[in-house]
Amino acid sequence: MSQKVVLAFSGGLDTSFCVKYLSEDRGMEVYSVLVDTGGFSDDELKAIEERAYSLGVKSHVTISKTDDYYQQCLKFLVFGNVLKNNTYPLSVSAERIFQAIAAAEYAREIGATAIAHGSTGAGNDQVRFDMAFRIIAPDAEVITPIRDLRLSREAEIEYLKAKGVDQEWHKAAYSINKGLWGTSVGGKETLTSDQFLPESAWPTQVTKSESETITLTFEHGEIKGIAGPSHGGEDFENPVDAIRKLTELAGPFGIGRDIHVGDTIIGIKGRVGFEAPAPLILIKAHHTLEKHVLGKWQLYWKEQLANWYGTMLHEGQFMDPVMRNIEVFLNDTQAHVTGKVHVLLAPYRFQVLGIESDHDLMSAKFGSYGEMNNAWTGDDVRGFSKVASNQVMIYGKINDQ
Repeated sequence: MSQKVVLAFSGGLDTSFCVKYLSEDRGMEVYSVLVDTGGFSDDELKAIEERAYSLGVKSHVTISKTDDYYQQCLKFLVFGNVLKNNTYPLSVSAERIFQAIAAAEYAREIGATAIAHGSTGAGNDQVRFDMAFRIIAPDAEVITPIRDLRLSREAEIEYLKAKGVDQEWHKAAYSINKGLWGTSVGGKETLTSDQFLPESAWPTQVTKSESETITLTFEHGEIKGIAGPSHGGEDFENPVDAIRKLTELAGPFGIGRDIHVGDTIIGIKGRVGFEAPAPLILIKAHHTLEKHVLGKWQLYWKEQLANWYGTMLHEGQFMDPVMRNIEVFLNDTQAHVTGKVHVLLAPYRFQVLGIESDHDLMSAKFGSYGEMNNAWTGDDVRGFSKVASNQVMIYGKINDQ
């Protein structure tokens, strides 16, 4: 009886090679699985399924994980205002680990004794997939043909042609990975340290030139409404729909483009371009609202823990139980993060204009910064300042400063 292997399948060159190699060279039954975390259209999903069967898989399934992806991961990236190196919203990092987990769970469900992925040996994804497979299906063999055979793109194409797969494998000038939480863009410029991606490289071209102001409504930290002059107001039961709407509104302005420079899991520096209009706007708007409604120590500890949470997620450690502990903390901080945030959208930029919230701690009845104090006297401040400076004053006197 042939060994059953689950292959995380995208329909591209690498995973197409894996189907032929595993089924024909190794004589395995290939069960391909595509995990949709919000980056595919229905037509794309159908085309990928047809390709899988044409290559010879025993079975192909599409697993939809978009809502789980948001509920179990993305909302905590918003709660934590997570931007890796103050730049990158972890668009691919978060998506890959969820796809890997779902593939491993499927392998365990159907009793597969092996799991495969098409990652090379040069990037982060190999670690994310390997770790998820090992944690969820520790007894399964992990097979990585492209990495293990050290194959070039040209060698893969020649192999597939020899197997009768004479598809036109066009190598685009830029590698595009589209997802709910942003789209990555890689090309010759991202392999350098000094060049930015050209206008033509970005998947969403700039078609809007007239600026507009929108209002985002947050409830307990989650985006639940968007209002603006071009579309009126809309409420969303599911924040996933709000993310898609915001992407639709802001993307044509060219908002959310940047290049992330970071440390890979395997220890080398790397650059990747991305466009993520909705994540960047949501995180900035959410953070602004939090600065009005949370106390200073809440903000401080959120920043420390959220930065660490993002690093753990980026490096494939999403399943570590400590992550659930941090999520409890982040969730608890959102009790009063409810209100409206006004945002200006303009070509290539956005600006948070201000907020409205019943929980706004910037209340004039307690005082106006730099102008009038209503809840204390000058003597109160004089005494406070004396006590607060006492220790350092003593240190200075003792040490002749």
